[in-house]
Amino acid sequence: MADFSDHKEDGALRTIGEVASATGIKTHVLRYWEQQFPQLKPLKRSGGRRYYRAEDVALVERIDRLVNREGYTLKGAKAALRGVPDQQAAAQDAQRPSPSAASSAELVAKLKAIRAQLQNALSA
Repeated sequence: MADFSDHKEDGALRTIGEVASATGIKTHVLRYWEQQFPQLKPLKRSGGRRYYRAEDVALVERIDRLVNREGYTLKGAKAALRGVPDQQAAAQDAQRPSPSAASSAELVAKLKAIRAQLQNALSA
């Protein structure tokens, strides 16, 4: 959640600079996202000054989470916001082999061996 320390009420309009500093997203990125995501439409007043509503800030945070934390492409994030599954991501998931119980057991055994080696190195 964006941390606004400007003493405004929660539902107050915010400038692009205020949103940028609260979310850690640069202003040029916010402007680019406005072009890429039709749902993101802050109010524009005379001189082109942008004012973000609380729902705009929430959308910016959701886009940021999808793109920068969950690894979505912009196309995939658009699809996720529309509620439509990203066909490219679904195809990639279908191509990945599902881990079997045997491979999971092998992985656990390898991790235990690594842990034992690390403990031996620390105690030496």
